[in-house]
Amino acid sequence: MEKSELSELEDVVSSCNYHIERVLTRCRQAAVDPEYDQVLAYELAHTAASVQASNSALNYARRGSTQLKLAQVFVADVVDTIISGAVKHEHIFDLPSNEYEYMVAFRRRYGNPNFTSQLAETQGDRGLDAEFELLQDTFRRFAEQKLFPVADEIHRRNLDIPEEIISELGEMGAFGLSIPEAYGGFATGGGNDYLAMVVATEELSRGSLGAGGSLITRPEILTRALLRGGTEEQKQRWLPKLASGEIMNAVAVTEPDYGSDVANIKTTATRDGEGWLINGVKTWCTFAGRADVLMLLARTDPDRTKAHRGLSLFIIEKERFPGHAFRFTKPHPTRADLIGKIEGRAIDTLGYRGMHSYELSIENWWVPNDSLVGGEQGLGKGFYFQMEGFENGRIQTAARAIGVMQAAYEQALRYASDRKVFGKSVSEYQLTKVKLAKMAAHIQAARQFAYDVSTLMAKGEGVLEASMIKAHVCNTAEWITREAMQIHGGMGYAEEYSVSRLFVDARVLSIFEGADETLSLKVIAKRLLDPK
Repeated sequence: MEKSELSELEDVVSSCNYHIERVLTRCRQAAVDPEYDQVLAYELAHTAASVQASNSALNYARRGSTQLKLAQVFVADVVDTIISGAVKHEHIFDLPSNEYEYMVAFRRRYGNPNFTSQLAETQGDRGLDAEFELLQDTFRRFAEQKLFPVADEIHRRNLDIPEEIISELGEMGAFGLSIPEAYGGFATGGGNDYLAMVVATEELSRGSLGAGGSLITRPEILTRALLRGGTEEQKQRWLPKLASGEIMNAVAVTEPDYGSDVANIKTTATRDGEGWLINGVKTWCTFAGRADVLMLLARTDPDRTKAHRGLSLFIIEKERFPGHAFRFTKPHPTRADLIGKIEGRAIDTLGYRGMHSYELSIENWWVPNDSLVGGEQGLGKGFYFQMEGFENGRIQTAARAIGVMQAAYEQALRYASDRKVFGKSVSEYQLTKVKLAKMAAHIQAARQFAYDVSTLMAKGEGVLEASMIKAHVCNTAEWITREAMQIHGGMGYAEEYSVSRLFVDARVLSIFEGADETLSLKVIAKRLLDPK
């Protein structure tokens, strides 16, 4: 490795960090408000996330010459983003002339097609230790043996996930990676508890987003909510069953008129004897048919001015149902005239198939008091409990995006090598090489960013970084799957090639677990501008 090149990279990443801090200071001085200055705040959030990723890329670059080259390509693109922001918002983002010239020179060197194209088939190692390499290999083999053979058929025919996949993942411990050992899981309380989940999720998502990687998401969200606010009895009851895969859960939070605006949901839970009556409509409730329980957020305080402080979280048991629609009823325990009902209808989607996302109608559904997460102490705290789960879900979603990107890159590389156009393979053309190299560099930077955030979260930190990586990586996944599809030419538009599935699957990533705009404005930009 050329010491001067590494030093140069360190300098430019340092400049990027300094630039963001300077921009934040100016935004605070100018009283920039994400609610009103939305374009500026949105671009600031994504630029800051890219710079944060460049720090992970720099750490990766210190491991060797191949790692350095990939980091140089990635950081050159981050510099592009900064320079673009300086042009569009020069009153806030402006760069001193010497710094601007330094960044442009770096971008010219490492964004140069002659430099970039040499990395078309260079992915770089992951930098994992032996334990996590074994974990990665285990889940990669499962994806190749169990998910690859059925992924396209599940997508094209919108089928249910085979029970064999769910049961085998349960036996492998995939659902207990973040559950403490005391409750039947594999988390030891050390600094790598989240890393195992990230590594496993990437490999399963590489096989299939809808039928693999996303199976872990809902147990992860409920686990975190229970660990944050559940009673000891609730933890003992539910966590071992989640860890083994004995039960699977869905998350019922979003409503037709309230997507990211969770604080204003209308579904109600009213006291009724020794329990609660639940009424309302939920939507985008993924896996609700197959799930054994619903993690449901409802309004327990009728005073709507209390907003999120009037919400509580419930765990609702239900029967399993296959297919795209279900309806079941149960009588009230003491009132013969009252019949509870839950109906579900799957929403047809472009991709992300297998789990099915439902709209649920819930009428007079009675649940006992022990269904309230946290018991009486949990009243009005449901928003905070579910947000704990969603923060974990964001790093998990980033890992899903990385798996989808990795699959797209591998398929594009393979097709480009095999396909001949005008007398030579597609992979021999400079434009293709540059596309592939940029894909590889961005995937590796995203992966290293995810590893770093997982380490922070294991320490009880990284809430902002989890939102940043979700916003950054999910947008990157859309671009990479599009490029992979483009490299396939006309065949990329044909369903017989899996890359078309990856393209439509990637599109959902910027929408769920916090829509990109809401996440960028109300979480990332807001916290950056008001760090208190």
